[in-house]
Amino acid sequence: MTADQVARRVTDMLAPQVLVIAMPPLVGLLAQGWVGAAWGLLASALCGGVPATVIALGVRSGRLDSHHIVDRARRTGPLLSAVGAVLVALVLLVVLGAPRLLVATVTGMLVALAVTVPVTLRWKISFHAAVSAGTVVVLAHVLPPVPTVLAGGAVVGLVCWARVRLAHHTAAQVGAGALVGVASTWVTLAAFGVG
Repeated sequence: MTADQVARRVTDMLAPQVLVIAMPPLVGLLAQGWVGAAWGLLASALCGGVPATVIALGVRSGRLDSHHIVDRARRTGPLLSAVGAVLVALVLLVVLGAPRLLVATVTGMLVALAVTVPVTLRWKISFHAAVSAGTVVVLAHVLPPVPTVLAGGAVVGLVCWARVRLAHHTAAQVGAGALVGVASTWVTLAAFGVG
């Protein structure tokens, strides 16, 4: 397998929509068993499923270049749908009494979007890097922190390498994305007293 093929596989397997769909049920399961997993499924259906559907429809209609939305100018509509879906998820989770960690996790997604969406309108910050880095921070709250951060940091590094290797981002864009993902998630979880 060539380096470009590896980079494409990493980019697809660890795409933001994949992580946003997979992470909440896993976090819910690890934190509170099957009940937590059910809450996580609700969060992932809205936070990941709705934007993934919007993007898939955009690709099918030819309005979007791929599910990675390489063309920065085409990101606005899908990103606004993601913000709306995360807001709806957050309201439902709060009103229905979801576990604190999941409410904090979804709030962290919203905070990360609040930073990255305005940035991407002018500069192509990496959502792959932001979401993968934020995922590591959340997982470090439900798994042993040191090995999770070490292994997760390697995975985030791999994601960043793949995005630069495929010429979808510069090193600065993936670095900024990872920094936003870590900072926004960590600050949000700390504000919720999760830890």
